[in-house]
Amino acid sequence: MSELFSNGWIETSIRELEYAGVVELGRGKIISQKDIAADPGDYPVYSSSARGNGEFGRYGKFMFDEELVTWSVDGGGKFFYRPKGRYSITNVSGFLRVRAKAKLDTYFTWAHLFSIWQTMTFNYTEKLHPSILRERFSFSYPPLPEQKKIAHILSTVQRAIEAQERIIQTTTELKRALMHKLFTEGIRHEPQKQTDIGPIPESWEVIPLGEFFQVKHGFAFDGEFFKPSGEYILMTPGHFHEEGGFRDQREKTKFFTGDIPQDYVLAKDDLVVAMTEQKSGLLGCAAFVPEGNRYLHNQRLGLIVDLDTEGLSKQFLFHIFNLPYLRVEVAKTSTGSKVKHTSPTKLRAVKVGIPPRVEEQEEIASALSACQQKINVAANRKAQLQDLFRTLLHELMTAKTRVHELELPETAN
Repeated sequence: MSELFSNGWIETSIRELEYAGVVELGRGKIISQKDIAADPGDYPVYSSSARGNGEFGRYGKFMFDEELVTWSVDGGGKFFYRPKGRYSITNVSGFLRVRAKAKLDTYFTWAHLFSIWQTMTFNYTEKLHPSILRERFSFSYPPLPEQKKIAHILSTVQRAIEAQERIIQTTTELKRALMHKLFTEGIRHEPQKQTDIGPIPESWEVIPLGEFFQVKHGFAFDGEFFKPSGEYILMTPGHFHEEGGFRDQREKTKFFTGDIPQDYVLAKDDLVVAMTEQKSGLLGCAAFVPEGNRYLHNQRLGLIVDLDTEGLSKQFLFHIFNLPYLRVEVAKTSTGSKVKHTSPTKLRAVKVGIPPRVEEQEEIASALSACQQKINVAANRKAQLQDLFRTLLHELMTAKTRVHELELPETAN
């Protein structure tokens, strides 16, 4: 039964909205990779994946040419806003169509469902079937003009997030191309030679990394040291960008205090490398320790020590660690049935091409660092915008903040 509150919002449910003809629920249809291969095209197909935008492939046919809310039935229940356009969804996805446009805004509907979904847990066992959506999802909404204002605010922030994602993607592609060129051709326009690691400039040498440094394993900090208000932050591979470099992980930060072994407190600009494989495949990736906090060095990281700076630039080594080639080679050295892990000895045995002059190394590092800095700035900007979006979503969808009270900070522009 719908109920009108004093703040002007109506409290109802998805079942009641469907019964009243305000919304319509449905499922996609079976579309396999074989179907897509037989009829390739430009129309996206969305499936059960909750990652990214849920795209499964591109097809020559389409099911919809309209604005909808879709969700992952099998892959965690995540909701997606689909603007008007031609696309399809598979049978492990559901769709919600707003039929009464005078009552509900589609983007607002997505945002409200998304905010509810964030408080719930679905997986491949506990699936978000349309029947569950009908039974368990309440739904509150203000008058349509306020819905549209809320939708405008949230979509503005979302577009700003997407703009940062495009910067990250474009700059990452540029960095990868530049990295490949510099590590195979160098900067001196000299002839190349073939080696067991591939083509490199003629004056470069193939040398095991262990010729230049040692690797110090981190400490296994356990619950004995954990204090929510501690003065130390435990640095993990989760603090690394996929393309290398440090990223802020505020929502996952763990604080430690007490009788901390001081040998494992990191200093600004210490170079650490991921020794353990992560979901994003970060094994072998490296990052510099930032200033402003006191970080600890845990057992999943290796700290570079005793570096021969007369033979190898630290900045150049940072980029070596983030070479796709090196990360593949490091992955080959890792062992473990559930979690892959490499050792300092195996890491140091990996061979790479090294310019003989440190000055040349630093020139190469400088060019790549400029790209990396742009990636880092965009990634941190994206994280700030995502924090803003989460805050706005909660405040606006619970009516704790009304749109006429809201002043958007400069970050959202």
